[in-house]
Amino acid sequence: MSIDDILECLPHRYPFLMVDKIVKINGDESAVGIKNISYNEPMFQGHFPGKPVFPGVLIIEGMAQTAGAIVIAHNKSKSGRFLVYMLTVDKAKFRRPAGPGDVLEYHIRKLQLRRNIGRYEAKAIVDGIVVAEAEIGAMISEE
Repeated sequence: MSIDDILECLPHRYPFLMVDKIVKINGDESAVGIKNISYNEPMFQGHFPGKPVFPGVLIIEGMAQTAGAIVIAHNKSKSGRFLVYMLTVDKAKFRRPAGPGDVLEYHIRKLQLRRNIGRYEAKAIVDGIVVAEAEIGAMISEE
């Protein structure tokens, strides 16, 4: 899924779009999204000067956006337009910092989907090492 496909699925735009492409999709079951962290990210001016660290909350957001993109892409054939709202973040752990030059891989796996409520296991990985993980709850809604 290219950036153009992602922009078609998600309402997020710069500076809050946290996924650059999705390289693997298995229906609505799982996906791997990519975020290339650049030194030019606006948050690095204050987080932290001289030691830039990509904020953990934005890693969580990137994982949620990846989950949302696969849900919306999977439901595209249905009539109407869909939005995905984050409901919960559980079991969040931040294991090491990520920063400029890192490539975040968001590994998303559907745990459960009942009606319009889904739960997803999410991991952010840099160079084969888990840097963050969480379970994300989301609500799928027609616009």
